[in-house]
Amino acid sequence: MHPALWIKGNRGKTLAGKRIVLGVCGSIAAVKCVELARELIRHGAEVKAVMTHEAQRILHPNALHYATGEFPVVELNGAVQHVEEFGKKGQGNLLLIAPCTANTIGKIACGIDDTPVTTFATTALGSKKPLVIVPAMHESMYENKMVVENIKKLKEVGVVFVEPRHSEGAAKFPCVKEIVLECERALGSQQLEGKRVVIASGAVQEEIDPIRVLTTKASGKTGLELAKEAYRLGAEVKLVHSNQVGFSGIKEVIVKTGKEMHNAVLREIEKTKPDFFLIPAALSDFAVKKREKKITSEKAVNLELLPDKKLVEEVRKLFPKLFIIGFKAETNVSEAKLIERATEKMAKTKMQLIVANDVGEKGIGQDTNTVTIISKQGQKTVSGKKELIAREIWEEALKQIHDKKSRQGLNQ
Repeated sequence: MHPALWIKGNRGKTLAGKRIVLGVCGSIAAVKCVELARELIRHGAEVKAVMTHEAQRILHPNALHYATGEFPVVELNGAVQHVEEFGKKGQGNLLLIAPCTANTIGKIACGIDDTPVTTFATTALGSKKPLVIVPAMHESMYENKMVVENIKKLKEVGVVFVEPRHSEGAAKFPCVKEIVLECERALGSQQLEGKRVVIASGAVQEEIDPIRVLTTKASGKTGLELAKEAYRLGAEVKLVHSNQVGFSGIKEVIVKTGKEMHNAVLREIEKTKPDFFLIPAALSDFAVKKREKKITSEKAVNLELLPDKKLVEEVRKLFPKLFIIGFKAETNVSEAKLIERATEKMAKTKMQLIVANDVGEKGIGQDTNTVTIISKQGQKTVSGKKELIAREIWEEALKQIHDKKSRQGLNQ
């Protein structure tokens, strides 16, 4: 076994059983492809590289052999590698061209296949295999009307483009994690295709004076993982939170205070008419009367904390048919008491699901957690990384949707 395969699945199994062909073009961003190939493998994928001649002037084929465990295709021959991977019976599941130059984008849009990468693209499109393109070039090239038109043309036939990072006059290679997420979405089950999701996530601030704030320890990690999993499943996702993450496929609304969170959530639900609303946000639940000047530190200060509006209750009142997944955190209570309180909250706001956990010792702000997912049909306890927990929450939500449709079918 090639040492590259020793890391296979170390980060997760979202791409397990999938074979991704990585097309590399002659952009300086080609140097990022070793990292990209390794990250795809860490998520369970098999990776095979194919390079243009110009790419080989920037990155030696040996680097991609090292990264993937397979010799890259540097020229086409009697093995007809493009057909082997993307013919009607081909073994490839997805063609990822990263980085992709303006030259290659134009050739693919016009059906020209005079390099190994463009021949692979022509074959993949003909077989209706997924094609993901990551442009990387100078910004003036990216904004050229003909390049814009070629990108539009390819999008119209189903090609997915990962938005580059715009900085220093260049359309730069995006974060590797973002490219992996787009591959996961392209190869996912699409169970949420056509669905819209709004998620309120993380901590907010309540201003005490012009300097100090009242907040919580929440990191927003659970909300982000829920957003990423919904996106993998094909949903349109809107994430309302305070920590910008910069995944171009996930739309973000940045807020700071509880009031801003409250207003933004109601506005987005009204505007987007979502199918699901999730609220792992750790709102303070208390309002503080802000002092106009800095509070002096020379003497003790008493703060009066007044109960604030419950966002989830107002959402339910305004949108009675919305599928809501709520969250209930407690500290140092018995499991029975945790379930009891979560169940009461679920019934009060007519949630379809609620996720309960005790954060007295762990969970909040960490990468792992233990939660209990509760519905009218029962409950399930899940422990592990928050990515796993997010997957289990969505599986339970989809199961409820499926069961409801099944019951409706039987009643007709």
